[in-house]
Amino acid sequence: MRYESFDSFLKTGNAALAKGPVALIFVEDDVEIDSTIRHHLKLGFKSLIVFMPQEFGMDPELVDRVHRVTLTCAPRTVVFDTINRIIQAAPGLWVYYCYNAEYLFFPFCESRSVGEMLAFHTEERRDSMLSHVIDLYADDLSEFPNGVSPDRAMLDRTGYFAQARLDSQKNPRERQLDMSGGLRWRFEEHVPLQSRRIDRISLFKSQKGLTLRPDHTFNEAEYNTYSCPWHHNLSAAICSFRAAKALKTNAGSTFDIPTFRWRNSIPFEWSSNQLLDLGLIETGQWF
Repeated sequence: MRYESFDSFLKTGNAALAKGPVALIFVEDDVEIDSTIRHHLKLGFKSLIVFMPQEFGMDPELVDRVHRVTLTCAPRTVVFDTINRIIQAAPGLWVYYCYNAEYLFFPFCESRSVGEMLAFHTEERRDSMLSHVIDLYADDLSEFPNGVSPDRAMLDRTGYFAQARLDSQKNPRERQLDMSGGLRWRFEEHVPLQSRRIDRISLFKSQKGLTLRPDHTFNEAEYNTYSCPWHHNLSAAICSFRAAKALKTNAGSTFDIPTFRWRNSIPFEWSSNQLLDLGLIETGQWF
């Protein structure tokens, strides 16, 4: 199904928001659009809504499997405005959002659906799930100058840090952390301060009055927590080429970065087991 505008989708696309979980994919450029869609289709989302400019192409085999909405995802505030309008249009719905060339992984995702995972998470009285954005990058920038190569992707096995998130009075917020690491940490001189965090609440249940802010946090404090007060909860990862793309397409950084590889680079295996072994996602009480 194709919609010529977001307003048109909200008027006639009710079926896409009838039952969750729903995935929202925001396409910023023409890199890895099809692979992003295919990956999330395999996870078992009830609907995939893909927001992308009219001029970008899509594999014809995917056209009838997604809801395509014509949208230019720039400036960056457009994405947050769009998500917030969906939150108000469809309260009580589990929603996931990401950008193109980003791939969701959660514990046991190879054998269990995202719906099964969120059903358990809901039973634990959780309405949101922390995910870490794990930077992926090509192993050879001379061969892949935009930093993207799914077949030869690498990630950092170490170098991830957590800091207490402070309120306006400089007191730590309960069960909230600012996470850093990956390319945004190693090349921080090229990354704006507001873009260095790698924590994102990418899975959440919509409700009236809920608002996603431009720093990827919500106006409801509990939504921004990594777990409930009594035990650890599930967490997910978004394995993302987005930082690599930005660093290699930005004229201010591309010539300063001949390679993303360092001593702690390892090949990405495209498996949840690898992310579990590295401590980048958690099973919580789900087995």
